[in-house]
Amino acid sequence: MERIPVDQVEAAVFLSGVVSMALEILAGRMIAPEFGSSVYTWGSVIGVFMAALAVGYHKGGENARNATRRSVSVIFLGAALYIALLMLLSDRILLESRALGLGPRFAPLVPATLLFGPPALLLGYISPYAAQLSDTDVKGEASGRVYALGTAGSIVGTFAATFVLVPLLAVNQVLGLLAAVSLLSAVVSSLGTEHLGRTTATSAVSLAAVVVLVFVQSSSAGAVHATQTPYQEMEIRDSDGVRTLYLDDQAQSAAYTNGSTVYPYRYPRYFHLPFLYADDPGQIDDVLFVGAGGFSGPRRFDDLYNLSIDVVEIDPEVVSAGKRYFNASELPNRSIHVADGRRFLRNTNQTYDLVVLDAYRKASVPFHLTTQEFLRLVHSRTSEDGAVVANLISGTDGPTSRFYRSEYRTMSQVFTQVHSYRTSEADYAQNIELVATKQDSEVTERQLLDRNTDRDIGLNLSSEVRTRLPEPDTSDVPVLTDDRAPVSRLTEPMLGTRYTIEGREPRR
Repeated sequence: MERIPVDQVEAAVFLSGVVSMALEILAGRMIAPEFGSSVYTWGSVIGVFMAALAVGYHKGGENARNATRRSVSVIFLGAALYIALLMLLSDRILLESRALGLGPRFAPLVPATLLFGPPALLLGYISPYAAQLSDTDVKGEASGRVYALGTAGSIVGTFAATFVLVPLLAVNQVLGLLAAVSLLSAVVSSLGTEHLGRTTATSAVSLAAVVVLVFVQSSSAGAVHATQTPYQEMEIRDSDGVRTLYLDDQAQSAAYTNGSTVYPYRYPRYFHLPFLYADDPGQIDDVLFVGAGGFSGPRRFDDLYNLSIDVVEIDPEVVSAGKRYFNASELPNRSIHVADGRRFLRNTNQTYDLVVLDAYRKASVPFHLTTQEFLRLVHSRTSEDGAVVANLISGTDGPTSRFYRSEYRTMSQVFTQVHSYRTSEADYAQNIELVATKQDSEVTERQLLDRNTDRDIGLNLSSEVRTRLPEPDTSDVPVLTDDRAPVSRLTEPMLGTRYTIEGREPRR
């Protein structure tokens, strides 16, 4: 029986572990922009990889007696080819998966299976084949060595993808690198055989094709800036004088490229409603934004008011992009903190007159920033007459409104007054603004309109005031707690639905 020297066995198995687990980490990032980074997405990815590897281990074990060094090389070449094809096919498969009607809960299973099942299955063959071909005489020792090395490779692949590759490289660049590692593994497996020359030539040609694919597919036409961050895919684009920040392919914030701080989108105007809710708007001196986006809110507040502004943003790449592309560094009265919003509030003794919670997205909601315990923490960090604005994305009624109604109910457990505002007349998922205060007395819509007329707060909010929603029925939705916050289930009806974000103010 053909044997492989121990060092080649170790290299092949180790590299297969690196590729399989790095690919699994990358899979979640590839599927998230289309299906969200919910528990359903990650459960689908993990389940598919485990199932595919299990099938590969089983089938590889069944066929191990027929294993040859050439077959190991062919397996690596096949895995490399499929990984390279993902650069061409992934977008189409992700889009077509939505048309199958499986519903948002199970829909991620289809692209996860089609995109990542085949290469994971192929890589599963490597360990039993390598154990069979090892020149170690004791089968138990060979198997133990093989699976230990495969696990070690998986650890390296996980850490490398998580802390190095995904934060620094584009998705297609990571795919190209993993395909190249698979090609290298094919060559390593052929060392010392008559097939080495052919395998090396095939790998060289394939590598050249992969490099071309990476170059072509990784270019973001029209993008001012594009990168993978530790938390999301970020892209900045200019169009018709407006610069827009996209996170996981969803528009998050925008600013005019001429330097104006006027909002291209309508929803940030609602951040100013607390200046009408307050008995005296001059009492609002300290403001906290949780979530930076393109810094449109902090920049406008800094332009209109003489305030102390803190901005907390968990993603350092968003902060860097804000400074470089959205003039965030030009605001002298603002302090930026790179931190999780909840941790920041827990660690600070500062109290704020206004807290703007702008860290929620349609497909990715940090549940720990939605719960009763978190809102109690926010309550404790707001002044006696303080207010909170929470910018949610949800429907206003029907199944798509479950997250909004649940958050409304949760916020009402903590704050004395809570009102909600729609930002669009469309029936699609949209930005919904919750305004919560500690005031005992109700502030009516009529009072807000009168104050809008009497007070000079830099914006005319009469049309925004008139979009107040009636108190929603919350009898069928839970109060969100740290122990039970089924945010993925509540936002599930919105996956695959249209999201509308409206503009409001003209450029000046």
